[in-house]
Amino acid sequence: MALSDTACRTAKGRPADYKLSDGGGLYLLVKPSGTRLWNQAYRFSGKQKKLSHGAYPSVSLAEARRLRDEAKKLLASGVDPGANKKVAKLTAVISATNTFGGIAEEYLQRIEDEGAAASTVTKNRWLLVDLAGPDLGARPIAEITPAEILAVLQRIERSGRRETARRLRSVIGTVFRLAISTLRAKDDPTLLLRGALKAPKVQHRAAITDEKHLGALLVAIDAYDGWPTLRCALQFTALTFARPGEVRGATWAEIDVEEAIWRINGARSKVRRPHDVPLSRQALGVLRDVREVGRRSTLVFPSIRSNARPLSENAMNAALRRMGFTQDEMTAHGFRAAASSVLNERGFRPDVIEAALGHQDQNEIRRAYNRASYWPERIELMQAWADRLDQLRRTL
Repeated sequence: MALSDTACRTAKGRPADYKLSDGGGLYLLVKPSGTRLWNQAYRFSGKQKKLSHGAYPSVSLAEARRLRDEAKKLLASGVDPGANKKVAKLTAVISATNTFGGIAEEYLQRIEDEGAAASTVTKNRWLLVDLAGPDLGARPIAEITPAEILAVLQRIERSGRRETARRLRSVIGTVFRLAISTLRAKDDPTLLLRGALKAPKVQHRAAITDEKHLGALLVAIDAYDGWPTLRCALQFTALTFARPGEVRGATWAEIDVEEAIWRINGARSKVRRPHDVPLSRQALGVLRDVREVGRRSTLVFPSIRSNARPLSENAMNAALRRMGFTQDEMTAHGFRAAASSVLNERGFRPDVIEAALGHQDQNEIRRAYNRASYWPERIELMQAWADRLDQLRRTL
């Protein structure tokens, strides 16, 4: 006979366990303590098994019957309800513990272990923890919807930071792809948000590209009476037109004076690949000067305050401001635009200029070929550029 709720409610403990059957394999197990537990007996692949449905009265008779019927439907479709329940429980635990914030921390640690620049780690932490964290950090990553992410991105976009919103969408997607690869998420909701944000307003870094004005800038740098290492860093940046961060972090171990090559470590390069820079006679001269005035350090351009730290991120731009060049006129990064403009106007091959700037070709085979085939032309280009800068100084 089927159980009644009264029979379940009034069942008392006895010296030994006993069962009250409800049919279809469902029964109420009554313990000596008086605890009443719902169990379901079933067979799967010829083996007798047991499925737990919880304790009475927390799980009512009606609810226990519903769970029994669901289990029987799974059996009918060839699924073991006990194994299915374990998987569902494990999935729920994983979903609850694997939050977006936790996996974001894993991602940050991973890129740091892989040698990402400290500035890259800091920027990614700001995006993931400071911007996305308050809304998404505590959420199980598998439950986050595209709408939630879009709300975060649009809030940032409305504040005028369009480029920041686009970068955030990208780095959030990277965290989701890590979760997918480690079986903690099934898809990347940021893929559905492509095109949802407004294009950022492009702001080009200020640069002096007029040769006459460029000559005046070089003379001002040569006459700079501040920290000698800082003056040398500006001169070296002008001669190599490398990225300011690459110049500031340059080490003597990267400099091969005999071969006249500066081998920038791939871990420091923006494109995450090694980049070799031919050194002109003038660039080698600057290196000799900075070695004479600088304190003993593994860094070519150590900080004013400590020879164990590079020049600060804003040091070169601050020096340009003190010389009278506003942020709308020139930045340390502007030497790259200046070199590109002048060298293109003077007829150097664009592909060689691009290789000298470190704008790497995305095709790996073509990139390796170009790196080798352009090297003699790049040596010639760097020396011609240095000679041209000397001419610009003299024409003032």
